[in-house]
Amino acid sequence: MERTKTHESLYSSSLIEAILDPLITIDLNGVIMDVNHAKEKITGVSRDYLIGTNFFDYFTEPAKARKIYEEVFEKGTITDSALTFLHKEGMHTNVLFNGAVYRDESGTVIGAVVVARDISEQKWAVELRNANKELAFQNDEKEKRAAELIIANEELAFQNNEKEKRANELIIANKELAFQNDEKEKRAAELIIANKELAFQNDEKEKRANELIIANKELAFQNDEKENRANELVIANEELAFQNDEKENRAAELIIANKELAFQNKEKEKRITENKELEAFSYSLQLTSQYVRSLIEATLDPLFTINLDGKITDMNKASIDITGVSREKLIGSDFFEYFTEPIKAREVYQEVFAKGFVTDYPLTIRDGKLTDVLFNGSVYRDDCGKVAGVVVVARDIMEQKRIETELIEAKVFAELATLIAEEAKIKAETATISAQSAVKAKQQFLSNMSHEIRTPMNAIIGFTKVLLKTDLSAKQKEYLSAIKMSGDALIVLINDILDLAKVDAGKMVFEQTPFKISASISAMIHLFETKILEKNLELETVYDPQIPEVVVGDPVRLHQVILNLVSNAVKFTSVGKITVSVHLISQNDESVTLEFSVKDTGIGIAPNKIANIFENFQQASSSTSRLYGGTGLGLAIVKQLIEPQGGHITVKSELGIGTTFSFNLTFLKTEEVVEPNQMIEESDTEIKNIKVLVVEDIPLNQLLMKTLLDDFGFERDIASNGRIAIEKLETKSYDIILMDLQMPEMNGFEATDYIRNTLHSQIPIIALTADVTTVDLAKCKSVGMNDYIAKPVDEQLLYNKIITLVKKPAQQNAPLTKEKLNDIAVKIKCTDLEYLIRRTKSNPTLMMEMISLYLEQTPPLINTMKQSLLEEDWQSLYSAVHKMIPSFSIMGISPDFEKMAKKIQEYASAQEQSDTISGLVLQIANVCSQACDELRTEFERIKKIQP
Repeated sequence: MERTKTHESLYSSSLIEAILDPLITIDLNGVIMDVNHAKEKITGVSRDYLIGTNFFDYFTEPAKARKIYEEVFEKGTITDSALTFLHKEGMHTNVLFNGAVYRDESGTVIGAVVVARDISEQKWAVELRNANKELAFQNDEKEKRAAELIIANEELAFQNNEKEKRANELIIANKELAFQNDEKEKRAAELIIANKELAFQNDEKEKRANELIIANKELAFQNDEKENRANELVIANEELAFQNDEKENRAAELIIANKELAFQNKEKEKRITENKELEAFSYSLQLTSQYVRSLIEATLDPLFTINLDGKITDMNKASIDITGVSREKLIGSDFFEYFTEPIKAREVYQEVFAKGFVTDYPLTIRDGKLTDVLFNGSVYRDDCGKVAGVVVVARDIMEQKRIETELIEAKVFAELATLIAEEAKIKAETATISAQSAVKAKQQFLSNMSHEIRTPMNAIIGFTKVLLKTDLSAKQKEYLSAIKMSGDALIVLINDILDLAKVDAGKMVFEQTPFKISASISAMIHLFETKILEKNLELETVYDPQIPEVVVGDPVRLHQVILNLVSNAVKFTSVGKITVSVHLISQNDESVTLEFSVKDTGIGIAPNKIANIFENFQQASSSTSRLYGGTGLGLAIVKQLIEPQGGHITVKSELGIGTTFSFNLTFLKTEEVVEPNQMIEESDTEIKNIKVLVVEDIPLNQLLMKTLLDDFGFERDIASNGRIAIEKLETKSYDIILMDLQMPEMNGFEATDYIRNTLHSQIPIIALTADVTTVDLAKCKSVGMNDYIAKPVDEQLLYNKIITLVKKPAQQNAPLTKEKLNDIAVKIKCTDLEYLIRRTKSNPTLMMEMISLYLEQTPPLINTMKQSLLEEDWQSLYSAVHKMIPSFSIMGISPDFEKMAKKIQEYASAQEQSDTISGLVLQIANVCSQACDELRTEFERIKKIQP
């Protein structure tokens, strides 16, 4: 009996080491009793140290490992349970666990045997394949973008031509102030321009025809590609014929194998007595060693034990499954006859005896589908140390081969796609550089035009308003009113052109701010009351009471849309009424969709003109501009403000009956309470003793600001630049500063930064600027400004802003510095874990793990993004943002921020530094920081409710 136990121990040791996967035997208390070399390798811990330690300490999730261990004892076996090994150097290895209990001679369970299958390489291969597919998709997208960019460049060239025409119209508008009697000649000039535009459209139609010819050529190219695929099919058929020849060769080898089988049958007769004794010993050994049986069955790979004559003495269930032969028939049969190449199998078997072991030797099992395996084996010895046989394990590599083949094919396709993408990229980059140069030139021109026109217009309109308040004769008042009306019309024209330029340049950023829609509608309607009363019109407002009181969206853009539509309704309606209505279309727990409509009883639009009214510089007819004025840009801007927010605008009209414009927008819901924006009227006499510092370099504007502030009853001082303003602040105190941005020596941004960070003053600062194309509210706030107002200055708006900021409590007067910008974002949650809950099937452990990963990777990426922008390291900026984008959808962050992130990537690819990219980076950093705060709270909540 002692000899049997010794033999069994040696046999068990050989079996353990023959299995390539990590194998561990554990007692009832979870203590490791034995391991193989694969376990040492995957943990980085020696066998001597592992034995006697706790089984659960070598996994990333000890609790889950304990649960799997307990399940082995509960069920007797366990298969394909996922865990992750933790190497002592910190590396992780994903595995699938299989295990079974083992018993003593009396049948009592005394422990368990578990085997771990490494699946990391399979995951990597699948991930690489997915990555290649994603790369192919991205290359397709790049081609589409390149095509869109070509169209955009053509449209840009057209717009530049149109802008030159508009510049001519602007010159005509200026001359119209002094020479109104030449109106007929100017209309004739406009007709000539319209004829030229018609000729241009005809040229565009010819270009579209040429594009159709190119499309036909592309179709012919695709047909050629189909013929190439047919040629490839011919090659595949030839390969099939080659495989058939190979099968005939296999048949010849089979004949040789049959002859060898006959020889082996004779050998069987000679050793029949020895085999019976060996079978009896093997049977006895199996009865006395449930431990050995557990070891054999724990591995999913086919396992055989073979004696010195090559006869099978034992096997596991996987061996029976792969051969399709019962255990009774396998025992005692020749091991070599189960392979397609018996001679090669015999050579491997002999090599095991020569070397003591063999690893990863390729063979093919003859099981009906010819399974490719890697042969691993080692000898085992009896109690005298004499070699008694061989233990072999055959690992199925069919799936691995399939993955390798697919990987090779994917690499080939990826390389081809990459070459095509590189060519497209070169073309796109060339076109992008040209487009960027044109856009920069256009923006610079518009910026200069805005500043140069608005600066004198500020004085003209401002002083006109001042004069209108003085005692005047009826004739003088009539002339001044005409000047003011003409100036207002010119400002409307400038604003329309610049708004359109912002949209074209992609500088129109949509905010997400809590506001009350009902209050916003009322405030906008209030602006038109005087004009509506003058025209003796009726105004009706219809508001759905089911609409939530507070929503999250962009109130400024909503105001701009409705103001344009109501302004049109008032302009084109002489008799009847105007109806502004807001209706609830649909809502859920997160958002609400509303329909806005503006209906009038005006002149209406002809059916054949409706399709064109949303285009730039288009009006219903040429007489519309002569009779009612306007640039034809209002509706174009409305459409381009609605559609990027996911909305849609429609129009219904009938000549002589009226017109209805309707659009829908979706807003987020919020529980936040928004305080009403109280407008301060001029009659407010509570605050008059206000000291204002005006920082302005142009004498004419200085005089205008003095006049306005004197009318308000405020004290005022003037500084010609930022440096003088700082000197005044060091010697005198003020309640508020009106700060021009563009000044010599020290501009408004530099002066504000010095006031905030060197003087540490929290005095309210309002920015004054004529250059509205480059003013970025985020940039003003980032240096510490509280608000801004565009020139020409609206005196009522200026008065309201001054009173509002001065009346705020001290703690509210603090500007929004860079450190405080984290609080600018809406105070509602920016994360929604619904997707994460669905993906993890509400598994708290997995949710905590994914949240931990986000919290670990995001803060460094935020810092890298900011630092890269500061250093203009565009590649690092692009890479940091690229790594952040996938987490937006996982953590339920709004898709708007994903669009912002992709916009940053576009700027980084173009290597363009601008105020816009700074603002976008700031917003992304803020929302990601807020997401981290929310996820930390969620992590602690989940942790507390964990069982």
